[in-house]
Amino acid sequence: MAATVDELDTSVIKTWRSIVTLIVFVLTNIVVLFPFHIPLWVPRFCADAYSDALGALRIVSPPRSREHTPRRRFAVKPWKRLNFPMNFITAPLIADLFLLAISAIGRTEVHDGTVGSNNIFPIDIMVFFITLAYIAISIDASGLIRYLAFKVLQKGGNNGHRLYIYLYVFFFALTAFIGNDPVILSGTAFLAYMTRISRNIKDPKAWIFAQFSVANVGSAILVSSNPTNLVLTGAFNIKFIHYTANVIVPVLATVIVLGPFLLFIVFADNDLIPASIELHELDEAARNRAPVNPNIPHARGTADEIELADNSEEANNLSLEEIMNPFLDKGGAAFGAAIMAATLITILALNAATDTTKEHPVFWVTLPAAFIMFCWDVSFGWLNREKTREIARNGRREVEEARAKRAIEAEEKARLAALEQGSAADAVPGVKGEVPSSNDYASTPGFTGRPTSEHLAEKEPVVLRTDSAQDRQDNRPTLASLFAESYQWCQETFPTVTAVLVHLPWALVPFALAMFVLVQALATKGWIPVFAHGWDHWVNKTGVVGAIGGMGFLSVIMCNFAGTNIGTTILLCRVVQVWIKLHERSGIPITQRTFWATVYSMAIGVNYGAFSTAFSASLAGLLWRDILTRKYIPVRSSTFAQVNLKIIAVAMAVGCAVLVGEMYITRSGTDAYQPG
Repeated sequence: MAATVDELDTSVIKTWRSIVTLIVFVLTNIVVLFPFHIPLWVPRFCADAYSDALGALRIVSPPRSREHTPRRRFAVKPWKRLNFPMNFITAPLIADLFLLAISAIGRTEVHDGTVGSNNIFPIDIMVFFITLAYIAISIDASGLIRYLAFKVLQKGGNNGHRLYIYLYVFFFALTAFIGNDPVILSGTAFLAYMTRISRNIKDPKAWIFAQFSVANVGSAILVSSNPTNLVLTGAFNIKFIHYTANVIVPVLATVIVLGPFLLFIVFADNDLIPASIELHELDEAARNRAPVNPNIPHARGTADEIELADNSEEANNLSLEEIMNPFLDKGGAAFGAAIMAATLITILALNAATDTTKEHPVFWVTLPAAFIMFCWDVSFGWLNREKTREIARNGRREVEEARAKRAIEAEEKARLAALEQGSAADAVPGVKGEVPSSNDYASTPGFTGRPTSEHLAEKEPVVLRTDSAQDRQDNRPTLASLFAESYQWCQETFPTVTAVLVHLPWALVPFALAMFVLVQALATKGWIPVFAHGWDHWVNKTGVVGAIGGMGFLSVIMCNFAGTNIGTTILLCRVVQVWIKLHERSGIPITQRTFWATVYSMAIGVNYGAFSTAFSASLAGLLWRDILTRKYIPVRSSTFAQVNLKIIAVAMAVGCAVLVGEMYITRSGTDAYQPG
């Protein structure tokens, strides 16, 4: 890893491009932490012309002709507001484009930040993670995770404390095997349903926070469980089996201590974790009903709409059936588990037998495995297409009938209300009209709250639209309608494949690649060497204990302020790499104990840091929050930080303390670290 002088030169930080690069990096991470929308005001005629062009090209349905829309006073504004999202996808990309525009970065930074350099190969990492995620989410789509959780629920019985620990251990073991994303996807929904159908769990907080924290603790064990682990092992050429061997003891110690800590200290409240849990009973008819594949659209008929519409008793009954009568595709679950096990074993074996991961990228294993899983899902979807299409067709009919009934009821209520208010226009047979609202007359002199015949006469006439050629034109197929029909066909014919592809973490790819480029920009502009010098001074003063404590603290804090735990890992790995080069140039070696203490405390910190103070500390946190919101369990940012501060403090203290002992036992304090 010989370094050139330019790579370690800090004098370039005085240039304006270097200063702008640092500012852009900081602002980008602030936007990732606090996303927002930028309002863009577009002239109405431009927006209308754009809509008309899309309609004329039959990309979307043509807008209703302007002459057919009801004319209201002040109804049409000259400007139309569009909201441009600034979030973890758009902010890093815009930052990269801006730095390219001012020539702060060029071809080298873009190449090294995407194709790779310094043993970090972003595209390889993304392909590996996405393909392995396909297998894991396919296992989840088979219903295996919910089915196993149901079995754990049965095993735990009505003993609240025992069930809590059982689920805690279950989610940890599952995460260690397939990663945290599938566990967050299915486990969070399962707990939302379980706490809803309980008579005496007043708040699901204890259950959902335990699941989220232990899922991120468990993701530290295997390299394949978290993309942060892939970045770290690639950066320092660590064999996967060596990585697991060094982190498993601190992780297991954390799990052993954290479980009782949550149960008896953080959530020691009978309203949160009752000593005896009372669950609603599933009726005989529901128990005998065949489980429904949730991947098939409208498979549950109106059940999904009822569940999303309210938190009523009927919705609770549906949640009860979702838990107590779970769907399981036994063939898909068994095949997926076998593929996952074979893939992980092969990866570990090949990684242990080779010197570098670049010679044999690990996605050479995961890509064929994911393709085999994909072929299995497609084949069984096609073989069972008649059955799944019939289920979808019947469910869709039920939904359409229910919606039509509600629409008729709503229209009748509106008509009666309008008649009662005395604001209904004279009915015209065979045409559709619009009843003006009271707001339309608020500025009229003498208006007292109810429009009279005089007010109606003063208004501009309402233009009425009849069922004409415009309706027939609207029904013509468009690119959008063809896409919607194709997507529906895929859902009904290949429900598992479609569900898996939708839930794959695609957003991770542009975000990670853009962050790699930004960090590479900091490196070429002299900031990474500055950070490396600062780290070197800290380690020289505090030794091994300071290296573990400092890197652990730094990695957790930066997960909240440096573009999630992925952005943090990218940045800290580059800092440590430059730290190594500084010592190579000075001729003063880094001891084995100090170096590996730094690396493995980083591994613990970037995994545990996901459950710290901000949802955006990890993409899993954002996913967890969204799922809970859809299940009527909103978690405030202040609550997330308040609860997690206690958890992360204990978890990091235990993990780092055990790591200190491990480093003093297994690593030499005198032998120099030799980059591999």
